[in-house]
Amino acid sequence: MRYDVLHTTTYEYSESVAVAHHVARLRPRSLPHQECLHHDLAIEPLAAVTSHHVDYFGNLVTFFGVQGGHRQLVIHARSTVAVSAPDLPEPSETLPWETVTDRSVLPLDAVESVFDSTESRSASGLDAYGRASFPPGRPLLEAVIDLTGRIHDDFTFDRKATTVATPVAEVFIARRGVCQDFARLEIACLRSLGIPARYVSGYLETVPLPGASRLVGADASHAWLSVYCPGIGWIPVDPTNNLIPSDAHITLAWGRDYSDVSPIRGVILGGGAHSLRVQVDVVRLSDGELGGSVV
Repeated sequence: MRYDVLHTTTYEYSESVAVAHHVARLRPRSLPHQECLHHDLAIEPLAAVTSHHVDYFGNLVTFFGVQGGHRQLVIHARSTVAVSAPDLPEPSETLPWETVTDRSVLPLDAVESVFDSTESRSASGLDAYGRASFPPGRPLLEAVIDLTGRIHDDFTFDRKATTVATPVAEVFIARRGVCQDFARLEIACLRSLGIPARYVSGYLETVPLPGASRLVGADASHAWLSVYCPGIGWIPVDPTNNLIPSDAHITLAWGRDYSDVSPIRGVILGGGAHSLRVQVDVVRLSDGELGGSVV
């Protein structure tokens, strides 16, 4: 599948901003099953300086600085991406889950993803909740899929229930949240058992109900996680939708937690109060379409 993704972020300020320095992680990753064919980043007002680097986790990061008074900042990121379904094993044929808890046989990126992070710090009861899916000897992916389904069934999607700062412990108690919360929750459950798990940000193609028109801006950024499986590598799972991501998920960035992959963050001088608006459009392209450029 090929997609054209337009991600627009708008900041409005009550007072003039004199200087703004930001970093953006908005370019989809290149992976064995995903290729970023085209990417543009347009900033209004025009950035005085921009630079690019690859961060510790392999995500492409763009730094930009806006100098001169402004009361609105708009960042347009447009990408054309080709995605295919990853080749994954049968869940029942993966190794027993206890195998992955032996850190001596894990690569460095997996070992680093075993330890609790500040934002996904384990809450009381999470280890017991997670362990219910992991009886002795159960194949790893089979157990992970079971846990993913339980989170999907036990927790309610509620956009008003949490913010990006809501701790996992509160989500676990309230049983409500959004994709970011469910990814963090499952990560915390897995790490409590010594299983490597990392946070993934990206996009998900959404399809309107039969007979309904597709709404501009109806899509959104999305979050899921991936689990390290010996002999296979990292396998993604999406607890919000209770599935293994295929060719409708577009991977943007990954890290140990949300703070490693936040799409845009930075510091400003001035500005007073501010508001944030994000609009995402994920459009499936037909054969022959190459996508467009930001104007």
